[in-house]
Amino acid sequence: MATEYIENKLKLLPDLPGCYIMKDLNSRIIYVGKAKNLKNRVRSYFKSSHEGKTAKLVAEIRDFETIITSTDKEAFLLEITLIQKHKPYYNIKLKRGTGYPYIKITKEKDPQIKIVSQIKKDGGYYFGPYPNVYAATETMQLIQKAYPLRRCTGYQKRPCLYYHMGQCLGACFKEVPQSMYEVQIKKIKAFLNGNVGPIKRSLYKKMEEAAANLEFERAAELRDQIHYVEVTVEKQKIISNDNTPRDLFAYYMDKGWLSIQVFSIRQARLMKREKRLFPCIDTPESEMTSFILQFYNQKNRLLPREILVPSQLDKSILGDIFDIPVKTPQRGKKLELLNLAQKNAQLVLEEKFRLLELDERKTSGAVEEIMSALKIVSGHRIEAFDHSHIQGTDLVSAMVCYVDGRPQKDEYRKYKLKNVDHADEAASTREVIFRRYSRLLKEKQQLPDLILMDGAEIQIEAAKDVLNNQLGIDIPIAGMVKNSKHKTADLMTEKYQKINLDPKSEGFYLLQRIQDEVHRFAITFHRQVHSRNSLASRLEMISGVGPKTRVKLLRNYTSLKKISEAPIEKLEELGISAKVAKTIKLSLKSKDI
Repeated sequence: MATEYIENKLKLLPDLPGCYIMKDLNSRIIYVGKAKNLKNRVRSYFKSSHEGKTAKLVAEIRDFETIITSTDKEAFLLEITLIQKHKPYYNIKLKRGTGYPYIKITKEKDPQIKIVSQIKKDGGYYFGPYPNVYAATETMQLIQKAYPLRRCTGYQKRPCLYYHMGQCLGACFKEVPQSMYEVQIKKIKAFLNGNVGPIKRSLYKKMEEAAANLEFERAAELRDQIHYVEVTVEKQKIISNDNTPRDLFAYYMDKGWLSIQVFSIRQARLMKREKRLFPCIDTPESEMTSFILQFYNQKNRLLPREILVPSQLDKSILGDIFDIPVKTPQRGKKLELLNLAQKNAQLVLEEKFRLLELDERKTSGAVEEIMSALKIVSGHRIEAFDHSHIQGTDLVSAMVCYVDGRPQKDEYRKYKLKNVDHADEAASTREVIFRRYSRLLKEKQQLPDLILMDGAEIQIEAAKDVLNNQLGIDIPIAGMVKNSKHKTADLMTEKYQKINLDPKSEGFYLLQRIQDEVHRFAITFHRQVHSRNSLASRLEMISGVGPKTRVKLLRNYTSLKKISEAPIEKLEELGISAKVAKTIKLSLKSKDI
């Protein structure tokens, strides 16, 4: 039910196109949408019944804003910009990513063939993208053997090793005619466009000969090469007589979830299929349009000549934005393929539903149980901290992050404590909490909904003091209390009251996993620091070994044993003088070091 404040704002909504921004209790943006009529669309969230993730979104909304645009097209483009800027929790978000690699033939005097991650307007020929990176690399190496171009760095007055192996045309020591390169490039283009017959026949013949000669390892290598060719460049079943590059999008919606299938058609063949599954907040047509716009905003994602979509989507706006034809097939092979993609989307969604229901109970349901026990209205993001040291030396802290009950390992953080030189839980907590959240505030990054400390009153009090008095922010804090057997036992509130969660509940299991994970992460980091510092301190005792030399040794050798076993010549290669290298060797062999 909408609050009085929201009810008053709903009355002021205009009958115009634009974007709307939903905010939670902490004024964080949790959803961005677009609408042809802002008044009707925004009111529908509060005046209609919902289920699934839409119901959760509406329950968290405490405020909203609107931005009016002149046209629907402007609303589409503004929505994508806002999603990429704010990364709202409830929106479909596609990472721009690094993209799939391409095989490139360079445009230069002596061309090369190589694997690249970016497409540039440099006149080169690009083939791909290739989802199987390893297969693409193996196929490129096969091309280099079958249709050699230049493998060496260039003119060097003598033939390179690749020339002697038959994998370079000899640009290293002679002038190679352009016509020779053109012949090879023509063959490579034909191969990468699907004409793999000649090479496959040659590989099959060599494989049979190797097997007949009992060279089974060689036969296995040739068999793998044939496989790489098939998965990388061999053409799929012909679906039309039209060579127009096109992408096809289809979807299936059920129980608040949107299943999407993308078919990439190149050289009149289905070359690649992608599938995605998202919770759907807005209408499926609106979410699908947003997905397509973000899909082509990814790195290395080139627009085809034509896009095929279901009839429910607004083709005129998409066509206007991309400036290419966006159509719905009416008959023939293209319509059959669209129906096939939709059927695939339905099968994928039905297949996942049971797993999703189980996963929801163990993750999002567990988070809700913890939040409810702490009397927190709602939350998705939990960050937990732990400290580690040995008798007050090598002090470190670590943080782990969970979103909806799932670990986000790319957001884990390690901290070497700078201002604490002895075992002091309160001081350690103050430093790491200040460093973490002052940085988030400075970078305007998302703050957590709950902070968990691996400890009780001392750490909770220190964390509250930093957040409230130094940073001026209010984030709920709780402590993870262990029993006499050092096992997770209770959850402690900010007022130092213990909450006894049911030991058999999903919330308790999640709390246990978080505490074990942050402890593991902190201990692992501490061992690394302690081992490194121990090695460094022992090297300091060697005469002639200064800070720069220690850094060189630490970077290249991870133990004293490896340094002592390294030949003097190898130590000299690091820029260490012969005299100091001998001193290091002698010192490490003595009993004093």
